[in-house]
Amino acid sequence: MISKLKNLGPGLLFAGAAIGVSHLVQSTRAGADFGLGLLWALLLINLFKYPFFQFGPRYASATGESLLDGYKKLGKGVLVIYYIITFATMFTIQTAVTIVTAGLASSLFGDFISIELWTVIIIIICLTLLIVGKYKLLDNLMKVIIIVLTITTVLAVSLAVINNTEPVSFNQILPDNSVEIAFLIAFMGWMPAPLDISVINSLWVVEKKKNLKAFNPKTAIFDFNVGYISTIVLGIGFLLLGALVMFNSGESFSNSAGKFSSQLINMYKTSLGNWSWAYIIIGIAAFTTMFSTTLTTLDATPRAMAKTTKLLFNKASKFNYTFWIGLLSIGTIGIFIFLASEMGLLIKIATILSFLTAPFFAIVNYILVSSKHTPKAWQPSKLMHILSWLGITFLIGFSVWFLTTL
Repeated sequence: MISKLKNLGPGLLFAGAAIGVSHLVQSTRAGADFGLGLLWALLLINLFKYPFFQFGPRYASATGESLLDGYKKLGKGVLVIYYIITFATMFTIQTAVTIVTAGLASSLFGDFISIELWTVIIIIICLTLLIVGKYKLLDNLMKVIIIVLTITTVLAVSLAVINNTEPVSFNQILPDNSVEIAFLIAFMGWMPAPLDISVINSLWVVEKKKNLKAFNPKTAIFDFNVGYISTIVLGIGFLLLGALVMFNSGESFSNSAGKFSSQLINMYKTSLGNWSWAYIIIGIAAFTTMFSTTLTTLDATPRAMAKTTKLLFNKASKFNYTFWIGLLSIGTIGIFIFLASEMGLLIKIATILSFLTAPFFAIVNYILVSSKHTPKAWQPSKLMHILSWLGITFLIGFSVWFLTTL
């Protein structure tokens, strides 16, 4: 058991990055506003995104190189498009996850200092962990975080079900007005995560192979599946919590980071009963969820941008990992200071952008893993080909639907 846990890594990092805003914020909002009416959307988007996420560890473990190396083989233009998309979204996405983390820290540890200052503290802690501990610390830390998060969330959902006295409706809902459609797109945009995480996952796999030579494609896909299934189970859990505790309660979530975090903690507390230990356990679980996302995304984007810069210019430059992580940290703090009260807007922008760029990553990942650049033995099966075609069609179709209903 311990040896199997040791072999896991990038898949759990994927889960750590995924289980954040999409679960803690979007899923609970979906449950609070629609009950279980958007369960279909959660399951469908996880199914249709699965191949394109899985192609990251599949390609990296089979070839020993990241998806970014593969993108360059498909043409420098593909790499340039990735570079532009990532630069355009990196600050908004990092701010969106950090703003929730800071709000939770303020609710849990006291509002004797401002949320803006909490943001600076959290960024500094994450920077220190990543620069000093590097990938190995991130790998080991995430195993503990995911285990704690899974246990506490399952406990919260179980007790919420036991304490629930109202009938639960499984009627599924298709939003029909522009506000609800925008939320649906945002909900699916980060469920379970933006598709560009597949690129980051491939970089983590390359790092894992340096530390564990036996990390072959079979192990990598198993590792990814463990992380992916975890995100689905916990996504359903957060949807249930929102539905059981807040649906038809007359209360709605605030767009303020501090107020939203207090509402979220109180929601957990209500589901477990008014016990002080429940508040502590669930508060820590919620904070751990968002801290893990803040930590992994702060590592992920600089790692990808440094690699892309090197591939585009065919040499090492001053625009390395340290440069990008510094730039992202400063940019995040700057945006946060001016837009702290607009958490809802930031999250909506970030998630919608993630959904609208998803077809690009889906198509490119599919072409790469089906091409001569991937060993024949590890190219997709016929079933994965079919699922990929359906997924690409779904992502493009929903993007067009959203754009035509604006």
